[in-house]
Amino acid sequence: HPLLVVFDMACTTVSDNSDVARCLTQARRTAGYYCDDALANTRMGMAKPIAIAELAALSLERGVGRAVTPSLVSEIHRDFLHAINEHYRTHPSVRAAEGAAEIFAALRHRGIKVALDTGFSRPTVDIILARLGWSVPATLDAVVTSDEVPHGRPAADLFLEAMRRCGVTDSRQCAHVGDTPSDIGEGRAAAVGWNIAIAGPSHTREQLDPLRPTHLVSALTAVPAVLGLSLHT
Repeated sequence: HPLLVVFDMACTTVSDNSDVARCLTQARRTAGYYCDDALANTRMGMAKPIAIAELAALSLERGVGRAVTPSLVSEIHRDFLHAINEHYRTHPSVRAAEGAAEIFAALRHRGIKVALDTGFSRPTVDIILARLGWSVPATLDAVVTSDEVPHGRPAADLFLEAMRRCGVTDSRQCAHVGDTPSDIGEGRAAAVGWNIAIAGPSHTREQLDPLRPTHLVSALTAVPAVLGLSLHT
């Protein structure tokens, strides 16, 4: 089994009903760009300022929007943060994905380090952790956010920082679990031994399979079996 398992947050360990894509779409439309949830979904998992800049460029290709500048990206990101932070702070639908807390506890009981990494920045993550009652070191060994590393997904920086914080040195003895193409890219860039993708709700099996994760499952609850573990032993 692995020495460390790093999980994505939204749509992987934190339930998401297209909430992130909706907030991103809302912020971009306010700034005068074309966007819908399906287009926003193509950039899920990435550091949000990068996602915003790439989506703005796609909108310009359709002839909608202004020139993309750092100040414009900051403006849209600020609106996005207001919307997503308010959602995670107050919305009744915010909850852990099925099995998440139990899986964390079972892995740690076996001496396996457990970390979260995410395209969110630290202020948003702290709201989510407080809402779910998760913390370091009580529930998790590390949580790494996109604003704490030089490059977000699909680069390896988030994963490598999680390894550093957990005192693990060989990525081949580690696993990454996520639900987006950028998650799979991160796992590949970090050369992890288990690069596990969860099909749905953000991306279908048909969208993820061509990216060749080492394992493709239909739910978070299937992950322990992929790692050769049973939650009931």
